[in-house]
Parts: sequence; structure tokens; C-alpha cells
Amino acid sequence: MKASYQKYVLHFKRPSGTSRGILTQKETWFIVLREKGKIGIGECGVLRGLSIDDRSDYKERLQWTCDHIMQDPFLLRHELREFPSIQFGLEQALMSLKSEDPFLLFPSEFTKGVAQIPINGLVWMGDEMFMKEQIRQKIHDGFNCIKMKIGAIDFDAEIKLLKSIREEFSSKDIEIRVDANGAFGFDEALDKLKRLAELHIHSIEQPIKQGNYSEMARLCQQTPIPIALDEELIGIFGVTEKQEMLQTIRPQYIILKPSLIGGYAGSEEWIHLAEENGIGWWVTSALESNIGLNAIAQWTYTLKNNMPQGLGTGGLFTNNISSPLEVARGTLKYNRNLDWNINLI
Repeated sequence: MKASYQKYVLHFKRPSGTSRGILTQKETWFIVLREKGKIGIGECGVLRGLSIDDRSDYKERLQWTCDHIMQDPFLLRHELREFPSIQFGLEQALMSLKSEDPFLLFPSEFTKGVAQIPINGLVWMGDEMFMKEQIRQKIHDGFNCIKMKIGAIDFDAEIKLLKSIREEFSSKDIEIRVDANGAFGFDEALDKLKRLAELHIHSIEQPIKQGNYSEMARLCQQTPIPIALDEELIGIFGVTEKQEMLQTIRPQYIILKPSLIGGYAGSEEWIHLAEENGIGWWVTSALESNIGLNAIAQWTYTLKNNMPQGLGTGGLFTNNISSPLEVARGTLKYNRNLDWNINLI
């Protein structure tokens, strides 16, 4: 078996805003395996400033992985403990190599094109007019669940936007999730959650910055709307530490981004612990190319979680890799009439 890696830079169709800044491009890495005429591909997706493995030695660790590809997979995973995105890329690549079709990792009704995955429509931060435009488009496109990033513009303006949705669509018609990306201060967070609750918001992701267990626990206990944790999961590797975090904070939901928490194995560990503690969950992509998105989507379908998932990011880039993945009427589908463009890799 031969292993190599290569960098690929994705370019956003338009600058996309979060509370951590404006995104214009996203770099990612592919692990490519070759053996006896077969190929295996996996994506190592790093989010600068967020991924725990956004480190200066990332390329060296990718090379180390390729050099030690014949090592026992369990030992490899242990060695890559602090590099969850490489763990995930390696998982994908090994599964891809074993499959008859390198892009068919979890055959199912989804990959047959028979079933779809419900997803949320993502509304990026920006000025009021831009956000309104996105909201109208998502509703027009058939989404009945919208996820709106908040925390960058004036909170009153964001409340006004949300009110405008609720004046036209009830919570039975449109489910609204908001994502603060840790933008709220603890002292103001509860008051803001109360204002959001008046608008029948489904949930809020990461209202305050991760790492403040006692403050987040108090918020989760007092909140009028469910709190979902995503950044909070990053950088917690051991089962004991995961259990301690969940039992201390007691969130209503956790959000699984495989590239950030150790791939399938890391995510399934979180799911098991969440369900043991009566905590809900859903899966979200982390701005991967269609290679990684495909791997996440196929796995997600097998989990049989009927909530809208966060898997609608494939259309954000001008130079994404062509794939059978297609967003239609608020769902992600696998269109078997569309082909992969492997020449870009």
C-alpha cells in the first residue's frame, strides 16, 4: 500500500461571516491510498482557529501517517489522538480503499438515491439585507429548518430579523436554530436567551465560549430554550473526560462534527455517552469538500436520526469536487445520475 497527501484550497462563492470573522477560503487535505490498482480517498478538514489540530506540525503529522500507513489501525489512531481531522481522513481512506467504489462507504437507501436526509438551511452572518435575502431564499428552496448564525451584528437587529420570520411562519412551519459560536458574555447570555425564547427558537448553539463548565452548566439549567454544544466537544479525547463534561454541563443537545472530534469512532463515542445521559444530538459538517461531506452524509444516514442535520455546505464553494450530492427541497440526496470529478485530486 502506498500513501500520500495533498492540499486543496476551497474558495467561497461569496465571503461568509461568522462571529470569528469572514471566511473567503478553506484549506483542506486529502489522504490518498493506492494498492493493487485500487484507490482510497479521505479528507482531513481543518478549520483555522477552531480545530484542535490547527498546529504548525500538521503537515509533518500527515507525512508521518503516510509513512506509517501499514501500522495497526488501532495504534495509528492512538498516535493521532491529538489530530482528530487526520484520524477521520484516515478512517475514510481505509474504508474507501476496501470498497468496490471508493466513494461508497456505507451502502444504503440513501446511496441508492431512494431516501434523503433532512437538513437545515444555513444563513450566514452579514448585514441585515444580506441575511434577509438568504432567509427568503432558504424558505423559497423548501427548507423547513433554518440555522442562522448570530453574534456579529447588533443583537436587536438579529431579533428583528427573527421576528420577521415568525410574523410570516409559525414554529410549526419553520424551525429556527441559531448559532452564537460563543459570542455572548455570560452576564448577558440568559437575558438574550429569554428574548430568543419569545420567538419559539428550537435551540441555540454554543451561547458562550467553550471551557467555562460552571457557567455553561448554570445556563443549561436556567435556559428557556435548549442549548446545543459543539465547540465544547473539541479537544476532549478520553471517555472519562467526555462523560465528566456531559454530566457537569448537562446540555440539551450536542452537535457532532467528525472532522473536529475524531471521525466516526470519536463521534460514536460521544453519541453513546449522550444517549446514556438523556442528551439529544445531530451531525454537522465542518466546511469539508464533497469528499468529506459524502463520508459524513453516508454515515449519518445509517444513524437513523430524523432531526434535520447540518449537511448543506457542499454548494458554498466555487471549486468544490463534483459529486452526486445534491440539495433539494430541504434535503440532501444522492443523485446517481451525477458523477464524481476525481481529476481535481
